[in-house]
Amino acid sequence: MSFHVSVGDHVQFTKTVGEYDVYSFAGLTGDLSTNHVDEETMRQTPYGGRIAHGALLVGYMSTTSTLMIESTQDKSAGPELPVSLGYDGIRFLKGVRFGDTLTTHYTISEIDAERRRSRADIQVVNQHGETVAVGHHILKWVKKG
Repeated sequence: MSFHVSVGDHVQFTKTVGEYDVYSFAGLTGDLSTNHVDEETMRQTPYGGRIAHGALLVGYMSTTSTLMIESTQDKSAGPELPVSLGYDGIRFLKGVRFGDTLTTHYTISEIDAERRRSRADIQVVNQHGETVAVGHHILKWVKKG
């Protein structure tokens, strides 16, 4: 049975995390934790300053899932539409500082054609090649109409 994506399909998204990004996210979510908005206090920690929200990185993960969906448009013109079933195993491995440039990699790792699902491995890497976050994402391909 054919499927919309194949194991090994890959997309990526690169973004430099700015002060505006973090403060906007803090304002939208109400998460004004010291970790994200108090430079002086955070200078006294091993992070050396403010760090971005982990949930902001999940947003970048979501961007890559959308890019994967967009890459299948020619294949998905048929009777199915992909929807997110969620993220598993998300881990934040290293703090993300303002000014860090992150590349989020989304790679299809499994296909379950019978259940109409795909699973992807996600890795977020900073400009130094260090992995700062990882996770897995599941797409469910549902019938239209």
